[in-house]
Amino acid sequence: MGLVVQVSETSLRGLCTGLLEVWGVPSEAARLQAELLIEAELRGLPSHGVMRLPRLLKRIESGLADPETKGRQHWRAEAVLEVDGLRALGPVALMAAMDALAPALPQTGLAMAAIHNSNHIGMLAWYAEAAAERGLIGIIVSTTEALVHPYGGTQAMLGTNPIAIGIPTADAPFILDLATGQVSMGKIHSHALRGEPLDEGWAVDAAGRPTRDAEAARQGAIAPFGGAKGYGLGLAVELLVAMLAGSELAPGIHGTLDATHPANKGDVLILIDPGASSERAARLSAYLDMLRSSRALDPASPVAIPGDGGRKRRQAALRDGVDIPEALLNELRSLRENA
Repeated sequence: MGLVVQVSETSLRGLCTGLLEVWGVPSEAARLQAELLIEAELRGLPSHGVMRLPRLLKRIESGLADPETKGRQHWRAEAVLEVDGLRALGPVALMAAMDALAPALPQTGLAMAAIHNSNHIGMLAWYAEAAAERGLIGIIVSTTEALVHPYGGTQAMLGTNPIAIGIPTADAPFILDLATGQVSMGKIHSHALRGEPLDEGWAVDAAGRPTRDAEAARQGAIAPFGGAKGYGLGLAVELLVAMLAGSELAPGIHGTLDATHPANKGDVLILIDPGASSERAARLSAYLDMLRSSRALDPASPVAIPGDGGRKRRQAALRDGVDIPEALLNELRSLRENA
């Protein structure tokens, strides 16, 4: 395993924000992009963290990512916003869309943005939480390159096609964020960077043989989660996003894992105004607490709610520092020193 070092959240945030600004990203956009990457690190998701920053900087250098635009928005219907990202940074285009949808909700109760031609949007939970903090239900789905094999197949044909749902409660919001593959390709890359083996059943190599070698898996395919059910859900997301956003289907998608192609995946954001009273929100919180206190298979491992683990890891990382591969940290510091 490569050497891992701890760095404070403040230091890492400053380093990432500073790099983005040097590469021409306006301060507010740099803050958004850096926050997304740092939050992934804090929550124990390095696959969507700062390991993606050097590639993003290369994309800016080559013109594949426009550091200044928020995209071009067009209302296709009363509650349907169509967004041409114009190669914007992913979080900048999506958060601009969220801001544009919000004023429509008092009249429509529900609004949707379909986004194409923008860069990788990263950890979807971040957007679901942003929606829930506004008192809204947020649903976000996205597509990727062909990385997942169909159930019963061995060839990468679908994206990992993640889904996130955020629901406000009287306490911390309920946040679900999952890929429809066993794992994200970012997690495969993270394991490769750290020299860690994959779990059994995560992936196959280029020849379709099961593998625990992260480097071999990068050339192969990820298994769908939950067998046929995960395959079906991932395929549904694939078709839904392509239909709504007009984006490419997985075999033709590039640009979230390379620095050589325009990003031509799609993203869909749905916001719902629940019109919920504080009583409903309190009822949701009480139910989640009931689940946490329900009988556990192992008393030493109580029942948890999606998002609980990430919040605990975040608190620990803020206190103790973020674990970063030393090689990656040195690369980021070298980029900053030589910019």
